[in-house]
Amino acid sequence: MAASLRGLSRALHSSPCPAWKRAQSGTEGRLKPEYDAVVIGAGHNGLVAAAYLQRLGVNTVVFERRHVIGGAAVTEEIIPGFRFSRASYLLSLLRPQIYKDLELKKHGLRLHLRNPYSFTPMLEEGTLSKLPRSLLLGTDMAENQKQISQFSQKDAQAFPRYEEFMSRLVLAIDPLLDSAPVDMAAFQHGSLLQRLRALSTLRPLLKAGRTLGAQLPQYYQVLTGPISKVLDHWFESEPLKATLATDAVIGAMTSPHTPGSGYVLLHHVMGNLEGIQGAWSYVQGGMGALSDAIASSATTHGASIFTEKTVAKVQVNSEGHVQGVILQDGQEVRSRVVLSCASPQVTFLELTPQEWLPETFVKRISQLDTQSPVTKINVAVDRLPNFRAAPNVPRDQPQPHHQCSIHLNCEDTLALHQAFEDAKDGLPSQRPMIELCIPSSLDPTLAPPGCHVVSLFTQYTPYTLAGGKIWDEQEKNNYADKVFDCIEAYAPGFKSSVLARDILTPRDLERIFGLPGGNIFHGAMSLDQLYFARPVPQHSGYRCPIQGLYLCGSGAHPGGGVMGAAGRNAAHEVFRDLKST
Repeated sequence: MAASLRGLSRALHSSPCPAWKRAQSGTEGRLKPEYDAVVIGAGHNGLVAAAYLQRLGVNTVVFERRHVIGGAAVTEEIIPGFRFSRASYLLSLLRPQIYKDLELKKHGLRLHLRNPYSFTPMLEEGTLSKLPRSLLLGTDMAENQKQISQFSQKDAQAFPRYEEFMSRLVLAIDPLLDSAPVDMAAFQHGSLLQRLRALSTLRPLLKAGRTLGAQLPQYYQVLTGPISKVLDHWFESEPLKATLATDAVIGAMTSPHTPGSGYVLLHHVMGNLEGIQGAWSYVQGGMGALSDAIASSATTHGASIFTEKTVAKVQVNSEGHVQGVILQDGQEVRSRVVLSCASPQVTFLELTPQEWLPETFVKRISQLDTQSPVTKINVAVDRLPNFRAAPNVPRDQPQPHHQCSIHLNCEDTLALHQAFEDAKDGLPSQRPMIELCIPSSLDPTLAPPGCHVVSLFTQYTPYTLAGGKIWDEQEKNNYADKVFDCIEAYAPGFKSSVLARDILTPRDLERIFGLPGGNIFHGAMSLDQLYFARPVPQHSGYRCPIQGLYLCGSGAHPGGGVMGAAGRNAAHEVFRDLKST
């Protein structure tokens, strides 16, 4: 295909100057030799941390190695005329307090809420009078039940109870996201004052227990068991179970039959946008517009942000306290604290002087599970996909299902498990799980008139292929062709509509965005790498073995997703420590 990665242009100069750049133009945009706080990486968590610290009066600078801010939450015009949310592509988990505190609406954030939000077409033969079936889910419970009843009347009746059950679990878990995890190290080794202060970190955990009450054992099974077992308890129809199971495995090298996959599902249903629980949206202008809004909030209050400035090393003084960073160009920047939005592996194994870190800590960091099944494919098309289960209308106007997350090869959970098994053997899935999104169906600014941008979040693809083989262009294109063949079966004519494509395997996601192993969460969201144990046991939360060094990215509690909680929580912990000293 001529429309491969060759010759694709960043084309960023055609975009208007973001507000955050205008806010720090002139002398304020010059790099100073000293700040109160340095943030490594302008991912959304790093930007959130900087915005909060600056509002609290902590003079903060952010250094980003790429030419664009946002980390994985970026908009890039990689194909001229088409602007893609190149990595992350949907917004739901952003904490409501951040939306409010940072005045993101005032700083230009505009959302396109999706309703309906999920569309699963079936691969089955239709007739002249009857189309192939599909499952369309949204916020209208009565309509959801009508859709589900195509497959099972029993499931249609059970669905409201299931939603209520999951909503209660979300209500219990929610307070844990906005506070640091229980400080076990302080309880075990801290002074009396530190132990007393650590007692306050127990409150959210106790509140969660009270919310769940006598149903705690049932909820425990959701968090620890395989999602297939949980869904089998509630439902009998495979299309519904497989559709719900996609949220339990997306971005994770797990099968619906893997114990603990239930938490990942929970992680994807606990969002709240503009007061609507569980809502998912497209960001006007792509995900980079969210990062620009956070950056604008930060720079308006005096924070400094520099792109194409790579941090080479964290500086530590002779007393074992952070004193700043050294940039790749040799420039030294001093600071009282350093916050790293980079992954734990990059932070502790590449940027931090090893002599200041305990051997056991370094070993645990090096052993973190960062497996990723994801290959993201960004596609420019000259018309909307035309699904056999829901044919397009005249003039190719977007229909409700076009705004959804469109689940392909998701007719049953066995298909998802088999796709996982292929990757465990070092092979790309024969029938990949595909989540297809068309953000331009609600945001026409992303593509030329009549054209669209399509996001394909696909799995499972191993980081290294069988026999130790590395992904090359031929392997990447072979896999993309397989994905397109699958889409063609549901939407004939898709392949002929493709103008260009951008294929990002786990290795590409690691190389471009700094995602370890290509993992969108900076590490598996398994129970052994959550809460008390994120990033590792005895050093959970944001503080690190070196005084003055903090984690503020997805590798810290509460984990990945475009949530901002790690950045906000870390900023408050840093400010508390700065006040005490």
